[in-house]
This record gives sequence, C-alpha cells and structure tokens, in this order.
Amino acid sequence: MIPNVDNDSLVYLNGERVRLRDAKVSVLDRGFIFGDGVYDVVPAYDGKPLRMHAHLARLERSLEAVRIPCDLTRADWERIVLELIEGSGLADCVVYIQVTRGVARRDHAFPEGVEPTVFCMVSPFTRPDERLRQQGLSAVSLPDERWLRCNIKSVSLLGNVLARQAAIDAGVDDVIQFRDGHLTEGSAANIWVVRNGTLLAPPRDELILEGIRYGLMEELADRCGIPFEARPVTEAEVASADELMLTSATKEVLPITRYNGQAVGSGLPGPVYARLRAAYDAVIAAL
Repeated sequence: MIPNVDNDSLVYLNGERVRLRDAKVSVLDRGFIFGDGVYDVVPAYDGKPLRMHAHLARLERSLEAVRIPCDLTRADWERIVLELIEGSGLADCVVYIQVTRGVARRDHAFPEGVEPTVFCMVSPFTRPDERLRQQGLSAVSLPDERWLRCNIKSVSLLGNVLARQAAIDAGVDDVIQFRDGHLTEGSAANIWVVRNGTLLAPPRDELILEGIRYGLMEELADRCGIPFEARPVTEAEVASADELMLTSATKEVLPITRYNGQAVGSGLPGPVYARLRAAYDAVIAAL
C-alpha cells in the first residue's frame, strides 16, 4: 500500500477504470526505465477544472516535442478528466495525467509498434491557507542544473527533485534558480519579480516550463492595470526586488517574503501581490 493515498480510488489506465491498488505497469515501461514520458496536472475547484484546455494543450505540445504518438483526442482527454473528477466526489482536487512511450525491451532508441501507457488519477488538494497568504514563503538562490528543454513537462524530474530537497535542507519553502546569472524558476513553480510597480517574468523559452498560471498572471496584470514585462531578469534584480511571488497549480499565487535570509521589500506581502491575489481568487469564484 502507498501511505496517505486512497488506494480504493478509481484511476484511468490504458482505457480502463481500475482501483488504484490494482493499477499495475510493467517494469519495462519506458517511463520507469528511462523517464521517457510527459505529464500534466489539472486543478479543479468545487469540481470545476481551471483552465483545462490550456493544460491539455500543453500536454499535447509535450507529447509532440518528445514524439510520443497518442490516439486520444482533446475530447477524449476532457471526458477522462471530467469523469475522474465527478467519480471522485472531491471538490478541490487535481487530476494527474501521465503518458509514457510504453513497454518495450530496454533500448534507448524509440521502439516500433508500441502503444503508449496512459495513466490518470485524481487527488484532493488543500488551497494555500491564510497564514501562507499573510506571512509568505522563504526561498534561497540555487544554480539551475537541469537539462535544456525545461519547456517540456517531462516525467524526468530528477533536477526538480534535487532542487526541492535543497530547499528542505536549507530550511526554506523553495528555491529560486538561475542559469548564467538569469532567473529561471523555482523547484516546481514560476517565479515573479516586482520592481517599481512592474511585474517581471523570464521570457517563454526552453529554459523554463511555462506554467498555465504564466498566461493567467499576464491577463490578471493587464486587468489590474499592472505593467508586465517578459524579459531576462538578472540575479541582482531578484535580490533587490520590491516583491517576489511564485505560482503553480496547487500553490496558486503566493508571496515570497524572505530570500537568502533577508526580507523582501518590507518583509510582508506587497501591494502588487495583493491585487493579483484578489484577481486570482475572483477567477476561481467565477468558475
């Protein structure tokens, strides 16, 4: 049994609905042997998915980038996601989707005539509490040592795992990573910088995973009248930022109030964060 997981919950595995306890994949699956697969995570509030189409579009981009053929259409994916949410009886939850190249003898080259392994499950999640919203998170800087195709949402997440553990070892909530002196992202989140009232983010390229909240934050900034720039952001600009934030599917948008042991700005969540947080909550309330 897997601790802290509902082993009786229904999951989707290669076209069938089975109990999690009964879901089995061969040890020769290329996801297990090589990390040869992609994934995505769709959050839902009160049973309603948030930006499902954007998540599924990113899943399809990842599949295309790594050349995994999959016959499931967008309508198929939507049906699977909605049925899992409805069948779970959960209100706030996330649907995890994973597709690997399938089962084949161990050889680095793409196998021929192999069907992909498709696995989906739904899990509850708890929204960030008021303490995190009011006090914020802590972070430290870290060199980004991941591969050069971070725009692919790959199941090969060892670099992210090591980054997350570095945060735990340092006694902080997350890391802020840099490559060649420029901001990339956190261990599993996009990072946002506020300087002189302008919201800054690294450009959309292969060095970051463009979170679905990236586009949402850009929209919310426009809605709130907050200037936004996507451009290379230096390590010095992060260190002297007025505000720092991170976004992810489950962390939503949260302030970072301590960085490398120093207060960010006043040491409290800033006014730009407050406006974006309220706008983010309004999007969820309108689902």
